[in-house]
Amino acid sequence: MPEATPVSIAAQHTEVKRGFLWRVSLITGLGGVLYGFDMGIIAAALIFVRETFRLSPQMEEIVVSVVLIGAMTGSIAGGMIADRIGRRATLLWGGAIFIIGSILAPLAPNVWTLIVARAFLGVAIGFTSVTAPIFVSELAPPQSRGTLIGLYQFTLTLGIALADLIGYWLAAQHGWRLMFGLGAVPAAIFLVLILTLPESPRWLFGQGRHAEAQAVLKTYTNEAGAALLLEDIRIALLTRVETRWSALWSPAVRPSLLIAVGFTVLQQVTGINTIIYYGPQIFALAGITENKSAIFATLLVAAVNVLATVIALVLVDRAGRKPLLYAGVGGMTLSLFLLSYSFHNQAAPGHSLGMIATACLMLYIACFAFSMGPIAWILAAEVFPLRVRGRGIAAASLGSGASNFLVSLTFLSLIQHAGNSLTFAIYGIFCVLTLLFVRFIVPETKGRELESISNRPSAIAPQP
Repeated sequence: MPEATPVSIAAQHTEVKRGFLWRVSLITGLGGVLYGFDMGIIAAALIFVRETFRLSPQMEEIVVSVVLIGAMTGSIAGGMIADRIGRRATLLWGGAIFIIGSILAPLAPNVWTLIVARAFLGVAIGFTSVTAPIFVSELAPPQSRGTLIGLYQFTLTLGIALADLIGYWLAAQHGWRLMFGLGAVPAAIFLVLILTLPESPRWLFGQGRHAEAQAVLKTYTNEAGAALLLEDIRIALLTRVETRWSALWSPAVRPSLLIAVGFTVLQQVTGINTIIYYGPQIFALAGITENKSAIFATLLVAAVNVLATVIALVLVDRAGRKPLLYAGVGGMTLSLFLLSYSFHNQAAPGHSLGMIATACLMLYIACFAFSMGPIAWILAAEVFPLRVRGRGIAAASLGSGASNFLVSLTFLSLIQHAGNSLTFAIYGIFCVLTLLFVRFIVPETKGRELESISNRPSAIAPQP
């Protein structure tokens, strides 16, 4: 097939029942709500946890970042489990662990119990962040795959906004225990709804369960489309599913690994989660010192995050991945350097740092939300061959978690030792590096079949 025709014959002849695909995406997207909630709730809760347990800045960083150690552990285990027992079963395990962590956190009699609870929540995040994009990518047709996978990022932003709203609502009574405990509600709903979904047809076929795979495909395609998609899957599986992590370093897979892990690491070191975790503290540095006002400013940023993610859902399969990345990362770079300059000149007469910081962070989060936020996980779900996809996305999640851990564990210390201005300038420099990575490393995957992207080395070539 000519390289200029990226969408396969199977895609052209498949009639998609979009209601089914949207239901799958929305239900698995609840995992994103849980991810966002448990990541975002710490921003408001930390203010009051710090007062309850009299935490030092270093202990604050541990309470924030321990969830990321759990997420890295969950990513490694989740990738292997998703390949072994299936995508659906792994999501069920993730939902159950979310409930355990959400119940344990508000009951914590001391900071160490809270740390253990947040580690459980991190494991659940690792399970779902690995498995949900795989699950959706293996069900979605290429012409809408980016939008459907992007829904996971959209629901993640909803979870963050929900966490900030609850934090603002409970701030007056210092109700950090209830803030954590309310996370059990969406976790229980997620667990029940996952039970209504089928298993991934690609995973079923790889296990030799061909009739079940065909039955699932027929629930959302016509007869001809199901047959053609099964043939695509059969060809993709001519090479056996790899169970060795070393397979990710083979010459055929190494370009995919560089794209997925490199981009998810850059997604974190550009500073996004400093705003998610430490938003109120950043606004306090800018002069908004009253707790409820700082939490409200963080809520406004979270609302912008949700709204801007809609732009990605609308445009990612129309404009493509790379145009959105150029626009978004460029805007992030501008906002971070402007914020750095404003902190450097905060003593200047008439300098309203609080308003400038709010505007810069809103611009930054908006640009992130329609570019790096969803596209990092879209690319990770697209570029790996089926035989290593579970472990590939686990590696991307591990890279994301490790870099996120490093950023969250060092942010307050970096502010303390390097100063506000230099700290945000450093994140701006990483944005510049990201633009270079997009230009020279990241491919355009819009409209391509998964198998055509991952099984042909020429398809993993960067395009302007």
